[in-house]
Amino acid sequence: MRKKILIISSENTGHGHKSITESLCEKIILDTNVDIHVVDGFSLGGRLLSTIGNSYGPITRSAEKLWEIIWKLTAIKASLVNTYIEAAIQKNFLQLIKDIEPDVIVSVHPNFNGSILNILEKERLDIPFLTLIADLVNIYPLWADKRANCIISPTSEARDKCLEYGIPKEKIVISGFPVRSRFFASNRNLLEVKESHSPLTCLIMSGGEGSGNMKTIAENLLNNFDCRVKIVAGRNAKLKANLEESLRQYEDKVEIYGFTKDIQDLMFDSDIAFTRGSPNVMFEAIASNTPLIITGALPGQEEDNPAFVEKRNLGVICKDTDHIKQVIGELLENDAQKLNNIKQSQQAFINREAAEDIVRIILQTRSSYQYSESISQISASTIHS
Repeated sequence: MRKKILIISSENTGHGHKSITESLCEKIILDTNVDIHVVDGFSLGGRLLSTIGNSYGPITRSAEKLWEIIWKLTAIKASLVNTYIEAAIQKNFLQLIKDIEPDVIVSVHPNFNGSILNILEKERLDIPFLTLIADLVNIYPLWADKRANCIISPTSEARDKCLEYGIPKEKIVISGFPVRSRFFASNRNLLEVKESHSPLTCLIMSGGEGSGNMKTIAENLLNNFDCRVKIVAGRNAKLKANLEESLRQYEDKVEIYGFTKDIQDLMFDSDIAFTRGSPNVMFEAIASNTPLIITGALPGQEEDNPAFVEKRNLGVICKDTDHIKQVIGELLENDAQKLNNIKQSQQAFINREAAEDIVRIILQTRSSYQYSESISQISASTIHS
């Protein structure tokens, strides 16, 4: 009998949730006895909830303080968030359950854990529910709902936070962070020794939304080092246009990209990647064996991610652009010893099998749930009320 998996993800709140989902899907589709259905949770709530999801990009690009306030308030009022989203998605979610009849539900976005569990509980739908945490250290209370059958954590730090929220330890599994297979370093980049006197290739990113002080970073690099700079502005078309205009004087030493699906190739070809503390971007760089320089972090869920990277020698922190020359200089001292040590640490740290391990957990989750006529009638009455 074919197993049906429903993944609740998000298309527009950054790119991390989508990347995680893709990493799982590429493993799941290898099993011909599994059907997978991916749904943007925000789309289940109609126009208003979709508008809220779409606002993530503009807010995080241009109003970080506002985002910090939103993050802290929703963390305090997690139950209110669950209640609101439950009401918004209930009708469409129950129709989705009737249409798909999933054996397992997996959520990779915090906003849809408690809300969906509320609906399942009220409708007496005993469908196994798994939560896959997409953050590393600072996690929302919304990630931690003890009614979930299993909470899959990428790090021990996120696990410890779940324990603080009262999740029984037997419900938590540490998996590592799932990364799409095309990002993993091959012989093309794996532990390649970087010599301090050779030209640098630097990649500057800031997550899928393209925020941050990319121009200043690029100028510091180009004015102080023999280097080429590649900048990914993401979905931020205005930023891309501004960078093209303001960095024109450097000619072919600078390449500027919008949102690209070939980011792994840019990482493979780079000696250093500058990025903010976005979990999926950081882990994709680690998988590609590209040393990281973390330039900042989104308030709230990313704020401790730079320290996470530095503690494990996966990269270094440089929040002040005036210090870029010093930081790069230290990485290149003694024939780039520190830079090459970071590459070694990355390879020792990364779990290449994280996505596969997570999929194994999902597929081993057994459902005793039967889509009986009586349950369908209960759902139908709610759907049409």
